[in-house]
Amino acid sequence: MSDKVVKIGGASGYWGDTALGPKQLIRHGGVDYLILDYLAEITMSILAKARSRDPEAGYATDFIDRVMKPWVREIADKRIRVIANAGGVNLQACRRALEAVAEEAGVTLKIGTVEGDNLLDRADELRDKGLREMETGAAMPDTVMSVNAYLGAFPIAAALDAGADIVVTGRCVDSALAVGPLIHEFGWKPEDYDRLAAGGLVGHLIECGAQTSGGNFTDWQDTEDGWENTGFPIAEVSADGSFVLTKPPETGGLVSPLTAGEQMLYEIGDAHSYILPDVICDFTRVTMEQVGEDRVLIKGARGREPTASYKVSATYLGGFACIGSFVIVGRDAAARARRMGEAIRNRASAMLEDEGLQAFTKSDLQVIGAEAMFGDHARPEALQAREVVLRLGVHHPRKEGVELFSKEFVGAALSMSPAVTGVTPGRPRPSPVVGLFSGLINKDQVPVTVKVGGDPVALPQACQQGPGQPQPAEELEPPDVIGGATVSIPLIRLAVARSGDKGNYANIGVIARDPRFFDVIRAALTPERVKACFSGLTRGKVTAHPLPGIHGINFLLAESLDGGGVSSLHLDPQGKTYSQVLLELEIPVPEQEARSWGLL
Repeated sequence: MSDKVVKIGGASGYWGDTALGPKQLIRHGGVDYLILDYLAEITMSILAKARSRDPEAGYATDFIDRVMKPWVREIADKRIRVIANAGGVNLQACRRALEAVAEEAGVTLKIGTVEGDNLLDRADELRDKGLREMETGAAMPDTVMSVNAYLGAFPIAAALDAGADIVVTGRCVDSALAVGPLIHEFGWKPEDYDRLAAGGLVGHLIECGAQTSGGNFTDWQDTEDGWENTGFPIAEVSADGSFVLTKPPETGGLVSPLTAGEQMLYEIGDAHSYILPDVICDFTRVTMEQVGEDRVLIKGARGREPTASYKVSATYLGGFACIGSFVIVGRDAAARARRMGEAIRNRASAMLEDEGLQAFTKSDLQVIGAEAMFGDHARPEALQAREVVLRLGVHHPRKEGVELFSKEFVGAALSMSPAVTGVTPGRPRPSPVVGLFSGLINKDQVPVTVKVGGDPVALPQACQQGPGQPQPAEELEPPDVIGGATVSIPLIRLAVARSGDKGNYANIGVIARDPRFFDVIRAALTPERVKACFSGLTRGKVTAHPLPGIHGINFLLAESLDGGGVSSLHLDPQGKTYSQVLLELEIPVPEQEARSWGLL
């Protein structure tokens, strides 16, 4: 086995991420590759709309303005190769902008592009072929704003093989940004499933930027002193796929099995069958070991044959939304806020009827400051808060409907509760509701082209079309918990957690702080108990996926996000806060063990 180590830095987790990541990793990271993730489903619709107005728009301009312009010379001098999905829906315009930046800086860079993900021109064809929504079986909407397939890593590797210094893609799975360089560097083949799964884990851990190196960590007190300069992640990868996760020296944050473990569980669903285009990953036996300060050795990912399909996501206009907010202060503030929200909604609904407009398709009212996210489990004292925010949102098929709501929301300021002030000046702004449609398409229906310097290059295979399918994980032995008296202890004393979204599913990953706690947590956190914790939010089934390698459990909560994304009126449409709600849950711990573990 080669002793070669490839260093990949994750510099951006979304379009809008801080410019600190590229600076750290280019100046002080000693990286071979810099990867930047910019795209989400809503981003694709925004970029498609931008391109419809300007043929040179439609890509992530932050990549040009905040990364390449300030750093292109140093990137070239240090021979750092850059992989970014910044191409959006206009790869060639992004390439031309990159060429202009390089020319202005007086450097020569070979720029590669991966094309084929944008299927908008084929929307009618896909609809006619019966493309269906993965979860509901619904037909594809008649009018769509964007349609993109999630491509894999081998086209990126082909661009690097052809000498590209910068590779820009449209939609691909986020982890492909890291797997592509590893295929190129180590010569991994489509059948190297374990290594491809390990590379997928590398990409998954670093594609969210600092979220794996101390950002958003449960134990925030351990990292707060360095928040001004939170370190961005670096993966030092060996040929067998094992890697050390670290960060640049003298930066804030923290790299530990718990920070890395939180990110591994973030938004992966079933860790035994985490599906990527090139491989089906099994992360259930992954292990993490602290091998130095801010250095964690990660290994044990396994892979199986990939599926025959690419995931395809389309966005479409699903009506209009408007969300208004008021601050309400003083005695009975929470009760006044709730009643005022109800009255505004009732008044606006009556006016819709008077004007011959249909009713709001949905609405949602929250009182922020009275533990809205805790629902039925809010503390009684929270309802006595003396300063709260009324948040009221509505959806309507027509813009006129939400414009009426906007006017009437502000129009209530002098006719209802006392002690009301605005959060922002003026009326709340109506906005389009962008719906998400996700389906599956056979890989052979998606031609992929790789170009370097604008010229096509060889692509032996874009993605293996395999027979793979999700498989149930082997069941663990029942939790081994001693009997006798128990004491109630908040889950946060025994575990850390992180949460996010998978469409309309909330995803909560829980990791035992100590392996000794794992069985107690497993016994207490049944799917039924977790659903009860979110009784006001979760309408569907809760599924638990254990990961014994890191002593963790990943929970999927169906129908928990009001549709999710920008189609949701939920206070937390991406499920980011659910982990903290769950960590407040008190669970039974055998008293004898609680004492021996120092929990009492």
